[in-house]
Amino acid sequence: MKNNTLLIIFLSFCLNLSAQTYDNCTAAANATPIGAGTHFVGNLNGELPPIFCNGNDGNNVEYAEWLKYVPNDNYAVTINSDLDTNAGKDTRFNIYKGDCNNLVCVGGDDDSGEIYGNYLSKYTLNVVAGETYYIVWDNKWETINTSASNFEFELIEGVELLEPITFNSQNASISGSYKRGFVDINGDYLDDLVAIDPDKIYLKLQNASGGFTSVEKNTSVADNFPSWSLAAGDYNADGYTDLLYGDTNGVTFMKSNQTGTSGFDSVEYEEISFPQSIFSQRSNFVDVNNDGHLDAFVCHDTGPSVTFYNNGIDNTLTFNNTNGLGDYYTGGNYGSIWIDYDNDKDLDLYIAKCGGSYPRDVDQLYRNNGDGTFTEVGNIAGLADDIQAWSAAWGDFDNDGDMDVLVGSSIGDDHKLMRNNGDGTFTNVTAGSGISEANNGIEFIAADFDNDGNLDVFANGSFLFGNGDLTFNFFDYFNSGTSGGIGDANNDGFLDLFTSNTLRINNGNSNNWIKIVTVGDQNGGYSNINGIGARVEINTPSGTQIRDVQSGTGFRYMSTLNTHFGIGTDTSINYVRVYWPSGIINQINNPNINDTLVIVEDAENSLGINDEEAMDLVIYPNPTKDVLYIKNMTNYKNAFYTIFDINGRRVANNPLNQSIDVSNLSQGSYLLRIVNEHGVKIKKFIKN
Repeated sequence: MKNNTLLIIFLSFCLNLSAQTYDNCTAAANATPIGAGTHFVGNLNGELPPIFCNGNDGNNVEYAEWLKYVPNDNYAVTINSDLDTNAGKDTRFNIYKGDCNNLVCVGGDDDSGEIYGNYLSKYTLNVVAGETYYIVWDNKWETINTSASNFEFELIEGVELLEPITFNSQNASISGSYKRGFVDINGDYLDDLVAIDPDKIYLKLQNASGGFTSVEKNTSVADNFPSWSLAAGDYNADGYTDLLYGDTNGVTFMKSNQTGTSGFDSVEYEEISFPQSIFSQRSNFVDVNNDGHLDAFVCHDTGPSVTFYNNGIDNTLTFNNTNGLGDYYTGGNYGSIWIDYDNDKDLDLYIAKCGGSYPRDVDQLYRNNGDGTFTEVGNIAGLADDIQAWSAAWGDFDNDGDMDVLVGSSIGDDHKLMRNNGDGTFTNVTAGSGISEANNGIEFIAADFDNDGNLDVFANGSFLFGNGDLTFNFFDYFNSGTSGGIGDANNDGFLDLFTSNTLRINNGNSNNWIKIVTVGDQNGGYSNINGIGARVEINTPSGTQIRDVQSGTGFRYMSTLNTHFGIGTDTSINYVRVYWPSGIINQINNPNINDTLVIVEDAENSLGINDEEAMDLVIYPNPTKDVLYIKNMTNYKNAFYTIFDINGRRVANNPLNQSIDVSNLSQGSYLLRIVNEHGVKIKKFIKN
């Protein structure tokens, strides 16, 4: 009688555990989630998942069982079937997140068991509180003699988070007092190490076959050194990168000039220093007036910020401090970053401020009006902060298609995370985001270091690894204050760090990636040769990611001009799309993953410009004198418009509203293009 009772209890226990598995995603989604503990999986007779993860394949797989898991906190979770009760069995599982119609691979395992058989499974992953995960066991190795059914597994939670990546530190062995750059110098699209002395540029040029070649370029003694910041960009469009040095006294440019036919070997650098006293902080190369030529912008600590305009003829730069950008009379301008916050595909300007009292220390946001002018909208946007910031990390931290911002504090614990609402305003979402632990300091830079498809933030030696929902996991990797340039030192698709004399190599993981190189058609009169200011967008089975091509992020260092995307466990990319500063849109479908994609601006194959006119786009009056109206705006939500003249040059660019002011256009024929997530529409109109 006692044995029968035990048998009934055991069978009841197994039946209860079996009831926690389901035959498909929908059934699991509607079920109560499992928690920590030991769980039983019975017969595998349910539906297979649409995709497989971590190298697992769908060959010879017929059935699966589904379980739902929702963690209560952020921690590492281990799923383990390597148990004595499973000796002799062969198990395999995949893990997904998302909804049943759009599952995203998170991980999985086949044969990592070690104790009771290397055909059993064990995998540890970081999870996010409140996220729904699906654990799916399948019968990949079910045979007459080997069972993949009727087994137990453990779910162990509450383990300290795993570091998503590790770094291998090595001596960079590069001379130069100012070690400031990690950017392609010689035009081969591979990131190089750059260090500066008063009369010399020291380089370690990355070799395509691996490793570096040391090169020295003699210069005249520079009037100013990059003691505060270094910016890089090819402003004379000769295929080689020029440099901008900034210190407490002024600004010096080192312009590349090719004197022979032997490529970079024959390049010499010409010093161009300006007499104006400029207490240089962050500096950037950017096409401020959108004429297709790179200008330079420099934050000024003790006066209005300055722009050096490129005349586009012989690349002569002209000093200007009257364009109204960062124009408070005593300065306070520290960290400038050019970003398209309003999704109208032109660059706006954010300036992190530091020092002094109100209003000198209030951060500013300048909206690009699309016609060469800017409007300060920091207060309207909710970004008029005074938290002693030297830099800010901008990026789409929740992958919803617009740029959010983490404003980093240099001296306090008051970092701020602001979510872009998509309507020109931002909401403070700092509480519960996990950013408060980040090291204080002057360098905050957004990039995807673990290639999981979610942007991270490098913050003065610490990392905030993004979860894709405006929450982060904090890890303190290096000494507080450690900072440097970001680039790819071995062309493996994982971002590395150049900090002082140390090169910190990212050891990577199994996630996939793509690297984009943008080459603008400056000779054709369109965008600058680096494509700085372009919006790059990729679409994968997991969704859409965006980046803006920038020169000058963080505060002091120059990082890569290449655009990196991690795509996690996705094994394909539907398309890569580039919105060039000229208004041209180029798209590459189904590019290779884990590779570098060079995209050259192509006016003849721009989306929309050569397409047939949209019959359902109604604008009136046409011809018009002052204003164009759009009929039925419900078809064009979240859209922006671009107007091209008869020569194909962009003359206006803005978010789309019910009406478009064209009063400042000259008389003639124009092309109106409207772009949103549903596609491209074009219409011709006449301005009287």
